[in-house]
Amino acid sequence: MSKPLADRIALVTGASRGIGAATALKLAAAGAHVVAVARTVGGLEELDDAIRAAGGSATLVPGDLKDFAAIDRLASALTERYGRLDVLVGNAGILGPLSPLGHVLPQAWDDVLAVNVTTNWRLIRALDPLLQKSTSGRVVFVTSGVTMRAIAYWGPYSVAKSALEMLARIYAAENATTQVRINLFNPGPIRTRMRAQAMPGEDPMTLATPDQAAEKVVELCLPTFDETGKLYNFPTRTLMEFRGPEPVA
Repeated sequence: MSKPLADRIALVTGASRGIGAATALKLAAAGAHVVAVARTVGGLEELDDAIRAAGGSATLVPGDLKDFAAIDRLASALTERYGRLDVLVGNAGILGPLSPLGHVLPQAWDDVLAVNVTTNWRLIRALDPLLQKSTSGRVVFVTSGVTMRAIAYWGPYSVAKSALEMLARIYAAENATTQVRINLFNPGPIRTRMRAQAMPGEDPMTLATPDQAAEKVVELCLPTFDETGKLYNFPTRTLMEFRGPEPVA
């Protein structure tokens, strides 16, 4: 059976659980060697066991993505070992406080922006040279439906994900003439720990699973997927164009 990502190198952040772990496992099943990045060592080890049991391979990178110097060191290691990167899935994120904006502590605000936005910019900054060396670099950033409307008490997370979407769109525009394709993925309500934290009264059995979402993320990572600057909305199973008003000046 052919594997569409055979001999490809794929890096996944937030890979120790949820959508990140499911995506890493499916990328490995598609033939990619997975570089799995996360803070939780135990979760990474469980992922590694699952990947190896399925006949795949992985490199585990435990650490805090707010250690931006570590991202640069990772890029150097990937350059030395592989000389390129074929897939980047920016999945890591934190929910942060759900409270009135005036009650959010400065450190909590900084943490949400750091993990959900700045980390992804640092990944772009460090890994873009490696993605450019791929014959078909693919980048997927995981966003959220909270960007589609203003929801009271969701300030830090909504602002961060909105900024992430603009970051991805600009990166896509800058790569319009290269082989790198950059897209966003909105999973919607998924049976994850973050969702349970945000919606504690919700029945998780009514939600789609991380495995189901990961199947679509992997499709966006294939060399045959040629769209860029789009958002795939998993709840409606649609690929969305970003359209805004023309600037007046």
